[in-house]
Amino acid sequence: MTPPKRYPATQAVDAAQVAHLKKAGKPLFELGMVYGTPSVLKHLEAHGLYPNALLGAHCHGDYGLVDEDDWKANDRAVVDGSRILSSYTVEGERVWIITESVNEQGVRPSTTLLKPSEY
Repeated sequence: MTPPKRYPATQAVDAAQVAHLKKAGKPLFELGMVYGTPSVLKHLEAHGLYPNALLGAHCHGDYGLVDEDDWKANDRAVVDGSRILSSYTVEGERVWIITESVNEQGVRPSTTLLKPSEY
């Protein structure tokens, strides 16, 4: 099975392309190395949810429970390389996913799953 094509942050992407990629179901950005705090991973496991389910939504532009301004900022971040934040509720607990800004090499180095209190 061929992995899905990713769109690295170094590739020029405008707002129309972001909308097109969302509609096409394509990942909008690379996650880099993925980390999770022990408490988030334990919480997800306790409720039978794999981190990949949330990570998939995040990188496909479903940012969860962020407000409209943050949603727009995330879409801009796909284009300009800044940080992307998604927020989901899993069995009454808030879970954040943060993908870091593009670094000097033009890549997003990491994505972390954590609780807001761990930020």
